[in-house]
Amino acid sequence: MTASGDELRLRAAAVEWILTDVDGVLTDGRLYFGPDGEAWKSFHVRDGLGMKLAQRAGLKVGIISARGSAPLDARARELSLDALLTHREDKGAAFAEFLEAHRVEARRVAYAGDDLVDLPILTHCGLSFAPADAAPEVRARVDLTLSARAGGGVVREMVEWLLRARGEWDRALESFLR
Repeated sequence: MTASGDELRLRAAAVEWILTDVDGVLTDGRLYFGPDGEAWKSFHVRDGLGMKLAQRAGLKVGIISARGSAPLDARARELSLDALLTHREDKGAAFAEFLEAHRVEARRVAYAGDDLVDLPILTHCGLSFAPADAAPEVRARVDLTLSARAGGGVVREMVEWLLRARGEWDRALESFLR
């Protein structure tokens, strides 16, 4: 997708929700299993702070993932996420369910995804983002490809971009500069 900077800033101003995929965005995309078959996940602390910054700015934050795991559930609780939809292989249907449940228009949602299963959301949300190492077909269709790689602070970079585009970044920084 190609949009002008002004158009992207207008779309950023309309965003009420930030949603993200997990594997390949919040994690590096690799699947780790312990000796008893339990899932292990590694999350970047900057993504957590990014989500909290978004919430402090009045945005709601959630996850839509094809997979689910105890570590993801724990991280979502820790961050007090506003929505968590897991085990949703059909991301288009999950997004439609999310929109209806939260009574929000697709144009008011920013989403970060990395692979083909994310395209139904990425091509219908208000503002779409991908990590630097996302699938080429995804990078070709999103509004912004970020410099962060999967698991390396993708959501933090996305939130910073959104808050800067909305003119809210300086206010977000203030609490850390006191």
